[in-house]
Amino acid sequence: MGQRKGNGPAVRQAVEYDLVELVRLRALLFENLGGHFFSPASADDVWLDALAVVLKEQLTTDAVRILVVDGDGDSDSDGDRGLAACGIATIEQRLPGPHLRNGRIGHVIGVVTDPSYRRRGHSRSIMRSLLDWFEEREVARVDLYASAEGEPLYRELGFTNHPDPALYWRP
Repeated sequence: MGQRKGNGPAVRQAVEYDLVELVRLRALLFENLGGHFFSPASADDVWLDALAVVLKEQLTTDAVRILVVDGDGDSDSDGDRGLAACGIATIEQRLPGPHLRNGRIGHVIGVVTDPSYRRRGHSRSIMRSLLDWFEEREVARVDLYASAEGEPLYRELGFTNHPDPALYWRP
């Protein structure tokens, strides 16, 4: 599924060359989410090295899709185009049930656009491509956590409130 069909920014599958930019955009995502849960005061940059390793491993994994939109070269003084936006999604195989006919659940792990490229349809194009990928793989449900800024887009694409209460535990 190379580039997205139709109008809008060209979306492509990320490659190893994109790793530095993927790490940059992922770090930007957490800076913008704010709050102690996403950006704890005790955090250091060690997680960025771990992120680069995991992203490199997952670039070619069938259960992970990492999509990007290239920048236009206007945001950097050295002429390097960089990435304008990225989106990461995974598919998890769970046990089938009456509410999950085949047990396949999709997760949108994060969609982020560089501030200098916002309001150009990049997130929308990435999300539509990710939703196509989920449909092709017969995913029964797609989950995501939305920022306040991103929620209107996700609702427009058909996402609704999740019926399950969310809890978490950290060892």
